[in-house]
Parts: sequence; C-alpha cells; structure tokens
Amino acid sequence: MSMTDPIADMLTRIRNACHARHKKVDVPASKVKRELARIMAEERFIDNFAFFEDGKQGQLRLYLRYDERSQSLIRGLQRISKPGLRQYTAKDKIPRVLRGLGIAIISTSRGLMTDREARRAGIGGEIICKVW
Repeated sequence: MSMTDPIADMLTRIRNACHARHKKVDVPASKVKRELARIMAEERFIDNFAFFEDGKQGQLRLYLRYDERSQSLIRGLQRISKPGLRQYTAKDKIPRVLRGLGIAIISTSRGLMTDREARRAGIGGEIICKVW
C-alpha cells in the first residue's frame, strides 16, 4: 500500500513520540525527510538524527529533546502544503511562527530552509510545515 503524504507521516510519528515521551523515533528515509531532520537539529528542536541502511530505502532515527520537566521542546508540528493543496508564498509574505519563536520550513529553489533564511535570501517557495 502506497502512502500519499510521507512528510505528514513523519510529522505525525514525531508528534506521537513526543506525546509518549519516547527518546527516539524511526521514520522511513528520503532526501526531503533527511533535510527536514537536519533543519530541526540545527534549530535545536531535536538532539540529533542518524541514517540506517535497512536494505530498502533506509531509516532515519530522530533523537528527541526534552527539558528538565520532561516536556518536549517540540510543542507543535503542522503540515501546511499538502499533496492535494499546495501552499506557496512570495518572498515578502513568508509567515512568522509565534512571532519568531517557531519556524516555518520552506522548500525553495535553493533547497529546504527556514523562514528566516528564506527572508534573508529574498526567495519564496512552498511552505512545507511549521514547528514550534
């Protein structure tokens, strides 16, 4: 059975693992998911990630971050652009997430980047998701 939205599946797995207070979560790997994990690690929403070969497409293992009260640093994940309804934005209309406390991940002609990086570079693109 094929999956219609693998990115939404990844975000849902992360959201469920955070609610269950798991230390790590495994998701099927792809180049886009690897870039999403890289951005989330750079922005300190997750500790780290690793790629494991499994004979098929590989697995990404994301190590989740928690504060001293065992609360996840990821408070919310929201998929914006979906396969049935793509959401694009111009360079001057890139959304701010919680007045800059969260990030929007945007797919641009230069690859995936955060909303801040896209504003600085002066390019728009497809809004993949929001993380706060």
